[in-house]
Amino acid sequence: MNAYGSEIYRKTQVTTVDKGRLIIILYEGAIKFIREAQKAQEAGDIPAKANAINRALDIIAELNQSLNMQEGGEIAINLRQIYKFWNEHLLKAKVHRDGLGLADVEAMMTSMAEAWEVVCQDPEANKVAPKETAENIGGAARTL
Repeated sequence: MNAYGSEIYRKTQVTTVDKGRLIIILYEGAIKFIREAQKAQEAGDIPAKANAINRALDIIAELNQSLNMQEGGEIAINLRQIYKFWNEHLLKAKVHRDGLGLADVEAMMTSMAEAWEVVCQDPEANKVAPKETAENIGGAARTL
């Protein structure tokens, strides 16, 4: 598939997907960028590492912004803390040459994506998903 067709497919996927699935897509995108950062670090390509981490941080910011703190209760509070943890670890990994922070965040995100996969199979899942539409929280997903 050419780049243009791939871009159209991604945009269509993001704007037509349900909220829970969009969260999974965002996690998968962040994981992809963290893996790119790990490869760049191994290759000694610091600018590429920084760029990949920045893209993962952008996705985490989208996830954080989409939280419904009024209706999300304890789940939203806990997710905000997790996103803060990921953000801090990725910023440290961006500055230091230690890949441990990248690996830790990747493992946690992978677990969270798997958990969302299970949750999204339950019709009640949309009660904990962000209230915003896919169009509102899909900005980062469009850049995946």
